[in-house]
Amino acid sequence: MADDLFAAAAAERLSARAPLADRLRPATLDEVVGQEHLLGPDAPLRRLIEADRLSSAILWGPAGTGKTTLARLVARTTDKEFAALSAVDASVKDVREVIARSRQRLGERGQGTILFLDEVHRFSKSQQDALLPAVEEGLIVLIGATTENPYFTVNPPLLSRSTLFRLEPLDADALRLLVQRGLRAEGAEAAAEAVDHLVLRAGGDGRQTLTALEVAVALAAGRERTPGAPIQVGAGDMEAALGVNALRYGRDEHYDVISAFIKSIRGSDPDAGVWWLATMLEAGEDARFIARRLVILASEDIGMADPTSLLIAEAASRAVDHVGLPEAQLNLAQAVVHLATAPKSNRTALAIWGARAEVREGARGRVPGHLRDSHYAGAKGLGHGEGYDYPHDDPRGWVPQQHLPDEVAGRTFYEPSSHGHEREIRERMDRLRSSEPDPGPS
Repeated sequence: MADDLFAAAAAERLSARAPLADRLRPATLDEVVGQEHLLGPDAPLRRLIEADRLSSAILWGPAGTGKTTLARLVARTTDKEFAALSAVDASVKDVREVIARSRQRLGERGQGTILFLDEVHRFSKSQQDALLPAVEEGLIVLIGATTENPYFTVNPPLLSRSTLFRLEPLDADALRLLVQRGLRAEGAEAAAEAVDHLVLRAGGDGRQTLTALEVAVALAAGRERTPGAPIQVGAGDMEAALGVNALRYGRDEHYDVISAFIKSIRGSDPDAGVWWLATMLEAGEDARFIARRLVILASEDIGMADPTSLLIAEAASRAVDHVGLPEAQLNLAQAVVHLATAPKSNRTALAIWGARAEVREGARGRVPGHLRDSHYAGAKGLGHGEGYDYPHDDPRGWVPQQHLPDEVAGRTFYEPSSHGHEREIRERMDRLRSSEPDPGPS
């Protein structure tokens, strides 16, 4: 009963004023948290906004990374008229009305128009086509915001006339700064473990961070405290606000879990691989980080034993960007199961590690004369290309000739294993090196 009363009091408190995320929305570029690559000193987007020289642009990034905030800051700094539409409810008629008013405004006052189109990926092809002529002739400057990969969702002609700015999820430091701002605005304090839990679960989403913090503060405010004392927000308040149970997943656990994840897949254990994947997703781990690790593993631990593994890992990585969570969990799980059950070989990794080690140690070597470029005037006079045997002229498609510099001639960097596809590679290379004819496919 007490919990219900606290929840009811929190709901009443929240409904009495504007959301915390709106109250803390930055009024200047200096107040924006994160996106240093776009908004730092002399960064490209900052310079364009401050100079009021922004041309049509697509802001691409996950939810809560500042796309709408940036559009509102553009509205504060530009001399152009600023219009906004949401692709969720705007029609072709709405677009044409904005274009008509823009044309009239330009003719009467010489004033240009910036159109902010939120969730541009939701616009159909015909709706985007309606915008194209106005963008082409410079009648309007389009700022489109999208959480989806614009290469898949925005018409190529419209995308080609826009500058693409990619916004990244907010890192832990940026989220902590947001939390501190929110606590000050709410007259509250929070235990370090409560802040850690919120930052970890927010998944780089600034808006979700502030929304959850506001709910947590409202819940904590329902408890008795000394008059005049700040509201004390605990980890339990954060858990309740987020609607999930806390996972023990701090910085050390981050490295431990990803280590267990990689070693489980390397150890051909699909069940453990899926378990650790689920652990990371539930803890709010960045899905793109997981995908990058899978792409690396596909070459480092599987390599040519199953060449398709790299394709599947890379496809899962693209799906994370194109589809996003929660649906992309399916693509990640498929990649994990495939990589875990694939034959394993680290021979590709050993090859490049070994070759780079020798190069670092000074084994440079000159290009043998018969391998040098002979396609320019005078090259043959220098002896370039002389003695080179063209492999396709041989029935085997291969001829025995030296390709390494003299200094490392005879060194072997890649030694195929007997696992999976590498067994076929090893047998083929053995036949070639013994000058036996290749029997071809059976």
